[in-house]
Amino acid sequence: MPHLSRLRLRNFRNFTDQILDFPAGGVAIIGDNGQGKTNLLEAIYYLEILRSFRGAPDEQLVRFGEEVFRLDGRVTSQGAHDQDIGAAFDRTSRRKKVTLGGTEPPRIGDALGTLGAVIFSPTDVAIVSGSPGMRRRYLDIALSLTRPGYLQALQRYRQVLTQRNALLRQDSPRAVVAAFNGGLVDAGSRVMATRARWIHEFAESFARHVAAVSGGATAVMEYDPSVKMSDAGSSNHDEEAIAREFTRELSRVAEREERQGNTVVGPHRDDLRIRGVGGGGESVDLRAYGSGGQQRTAAVALRMIEAEALKEARGRQPVVLLDDVFAELDPGRSSRILQWVDEVEVGQVILTAPKPTDFDVKGGSLPRWTIRDGVVDEL
Repeated sequence: MPHLSRLRLRNFRNFTDQILDFPAGGVAIIGDNGQGKTNLLEAIYYLEILRSFRGAPDEQLVRFGEEVFRLDGRVTSQGAHDQDIGAAFDRTSRRKKVTLGGTEPPRIGDALGTLGAVIFSPTDVAIVSGSPGMRRRYLDIALSLTRPGYLQALQRYRQVLTQRNALLRQDSPRAVVAAFNGGLVDAGSRVMATRARWIHEFAESFARHVAAVSGGATAVMEYDPSVKMSDAGSSNHDEEAIAREFTRELSRVAEREERQGNTVVGPHRDDLRIRGVGGGGESVDLRAYGSGGQQRTAAVALRMIEAEALKEARGRQPVVLLDDVFAELDPGRSSRILQWVDEVEVGQVILTAPKPTDFDVKGGSLPRWTIRDGVVDEL
């Protein structure tokens, strides 16, 4: 079972220089708020997505008074060679360096997903309750880690979008702006088709997880693309159909774009709709009308399907990071999440909590470490 066997943190957040050797099954890290529990999980997950899951820029991750942070992780798999991954950021030069096995890959994106981890955090509720941008970010990370080619298409789309918006802001002639439509459509239609297929594939599982965690209530997730299919029978899974509709839509909104000075249609305007379903079949948008419990439950379910997608894509159990996720959940929901961890084939579990609790993860087999002022003591 692949797992994080070693982590070295140097000048990351409130850590100075520490080496941690993690058990294959995982560990529970206990400490008061503000001691560095979330920072530690942030460091681990940084080696998965090569950025902060909290949305912090790299320069804010460097310890106060220092210029460079560095993270080095080792992923160990039974019967296979260990894989080392490192990430560093120099605040002075504003340069990020990523290494695999001590060598820089051709592209930083080639190192994404080396650990194979999913993180559950109390801040995940913002995916459901926040802006469409929060849900697009969730999709982009999940798909970049599990769908080959998605990251490259997304990066290409963003490059063309930036160039096209610059031309619109400069009041460039319409023909000049339209010269970028082909590149925008080619990359954008691939992004949208991949999003649509992924959401369709995991929609049923999402509803099942919501029902399991909530104890009966359910919810649905649906793709809400900015490019709508107008042809009868067209599917938003069909990349060619999306491309045709996207092209028509760009022509239709050309005058509006000139007035506003930006591109008004495309995957950067998509949303992931999450609706709660009542006993009578009526539904409500959980972003606007969901209770705190409903929103948190839906957020947990989103992470659960992300874990499923990782396992499916990589053929191995994911590393599960639980950042004090039970603090804002009632006992029933908490116990059902723990049941999922115990019953579903997840791999290594690394969790944080402010104090020893009465719940058991993996049959109570996880060793307990403590953390204080950015120093972890392995008990």
